[in-house]
Amino acid sequence: MKKLTITLMTGILLLTSCGKQQAEQEFVYSVDKFADIEILRYKVNHFEDLSLNQKLLIFYLSEAAVEGRDILYDQHHKHNLSIRRMLEAVYQHYDGDRNTEEFQSLETYLKQVWMGNGIHHHYSEEKFKPGFSEEFLSQLVDSVDSSLLPVWDGEDVETFKARIFPVIFDETLYPKRTNQEANVDLILTSANNFYEGVTQREVEIFYANMKKWNDPRPVPYGLNSKVVKDGWRVVEKTYKLDGMYDAAIKRIVYWLEKAATVAENEQQKAVINSLITFYQTGDLKQYDEYSILWVQDLESQVDFVNGFTETYTDPLGMKATWESIVNFKDLEATKRTEIISSNAQWFEDHSPIDDEFKKEEVKGVSAKVITVAMLGGECYPATPIGINLPNSDWIRKDYGSKSVTIENITDAYDKASAGSGFNEEFMWSKEEIERAKKYGSLTGNLHTDLHECLGHGSGKLLPGVSPDALRAYGSPIEEARADLFALYYIADDKMVELGLLPDEEAYKATYYQYIMNGLMTQLTRIQPGKNIEQAHMRNRQLIASWAYEHGLEDKVIELKKRDDKTFVIINDYEELRELFGELLADIQEIKSTGDFEKAQYLVETYAVQVNQDIHKEVLARYKKLNIAPYRGFVNPVYTLVKDSSGEIIDVDVSYKENYVDQNLRYSRDYSVLPAYN
Repeated sequence: MKKLTITLMTGILLLTSCGKQQAEQEFVYSVDKFADIEILRYKVNHFEDLSLNQKLLIFYLSEAAVEGRDILYDQHHKHNLSIRRMLEAVYQHYDGDRNTEEFQSLETYLKQVWMGNGIHHHYSEEKFKPGFSEEFLSQLVDSVDSSLLPVWDGEDVETFKARIFPVIFDETLYPKRTNQEANVDLILTSANNFYEGVTQREVEIFYANMKKWNDPRPVPYGLNSKVVKDGWRVVEKTYKLDGMYDAAIKRIVYWLEKAATVAENEQQKAVINSLITFYQTGDLKQYDEYSILWVQDLESQVDFVNGFTETYTDPLGMKATWESIVNFKDLEATKRTEIISSNAQWFEDHSPIDDEFKKEEVKGVSAKVITVAMLGGECYPATPIGINLPNSDWIRKDYGSKSVTIENITDAYDKASAGSGFNEEFMWSKEEIERAKKYGSLTGNLHTDLHECLGHGSGKLLPGVSPDALRAYGSPIEEARADLFALYYIADDKMVELGLLPDEEAYKATYYQYIMNGLMTQLTRIQPGKNIEQAHMRNRQLIASWAYEHGLEDKVIELKKRDDKTFVIINDYEELRELFGELLADIQEIKSTGDFEKAQYLVETYAVQVNQDIHKEVLARYKKLNIAPYRGFVNPVYTLVKDSSGEIIDVDVSYKENYVDQNLRYSRDYSVLPAYN
């Protein structure tokens, strides 16, 4: 039978006479490179082995994953959608010379905006600095039809430029998306769009009055809302159908409803329908019900995350950005994580933390290795390599958690990095280089497994301790806790006993890489003279700097010079493990007791300040390697295949779309929100 390929390009099904699978060819991982960013592809291995219903499920969930894109842009900053739409208009319709330095700089800036889902860097939080002049942009804006610009009703182009241009060019306006500096109003000094017209004190009082402090099952207050002033009153604008972001949420729900019709089983169908109900109501109790159903769905091969999930972008750690990941289980690789999760109680019992803070009974810990099929929202273009959800402490305690390691993403990183010269430049000796080659990928994935599966799922809060007690320091402390758990146990004999590591030397690859990264190489990700803001970077420097300082007397870790270059040396791996265990015990106590002062001390003392001499040196060495410190991804394109009678018979996957075309298509086909919401 003749095949007809149906491609979702504009929300309308377009017919083409194709019918063959994409020709098998050498997979090219690198797609684009600009500023400090490289864009990669990831391969969806074994997609062809899935059933038709599973492929359709991925297709529908993938459409839902893209529909939330504009929500994230608006959450990141209130002017983001206007700026992106203006830039895309002039980029597509300018008919002048595109080879000039200024136009090339504008193209780079637009690519940065796509990468950051707005005008701030996705990692450093700093506002992008345009490499073109205000005059040049003005000429470009004037050259295109005003109907293509996101002007307000009745607004002329000059007024539009006067309103928008300072947001781009004035360095004093909205300089930082999320500010984490101590002793300032974090809301007033952050550019994100979770709050408007309110101070940090007003918000803290608002939620303090709302919370039931003795509630054993507290909802995640503020997770899916914006806080604003209505006259003199502080109120929430909830993200839901017929609420804030209604137009995008309607389309997300549409695709979720389609997905429910091809669910693998009744449990998965219940999960999807529960999420739909949450989008319809905005009720956070319903969100918890959905989370419980989701964490209990262990049989489905296809899985997904969709919704307001992580709170890193909110300086108060309450409000969640929108994200989505569509994936399916890597059955062979998951055997590794199943070994870990089946021994969760052993790890909890033997942890170096105080017994008072341990879970008496570890429940519902599940872990798997996944193949990502689609990235969306906060997970696109930059994506995590591991996930542990839900974030609610009481759900973790009573029902467990799901942990995933995203192996086709780490595989793409590894293959794209081959031959970069990084290890040769920054590692002290051939011994560390050879150990990294032999064990680096294996131990890196295992560290992620332990971090997500057991680290985040370990320990408990004492009765009456609020999940938000650590406030702005909650995220780096929690990430440090999970990392320390993984670091402590990856060196345990249990890893070899369980067959997860081949020998007692393998763990050293991760120890060396972690300390080198925490003390030195991660500094490539921030600008000269800046402190560390991002939670994961703070976590890594906290651990590495604390271990370095507390091991100084015994020279556990050293920083040595050779040929005017600084290198990390680890002299005593066993003692380093003991230090990790000691810090883990301290941080677990901070988490369990909600000790804000101790959290503040640890983060501000070890995690924020940068050694400027080492920073300058690392930047210079890194520049010579021509390696982008940040990477993002383009998604594959899925197309429905129909036979001559119109029946869907397959779903094809293509890797041909580039970074520019994908983002312009997403903006054309999946952008339904107003410029201001």
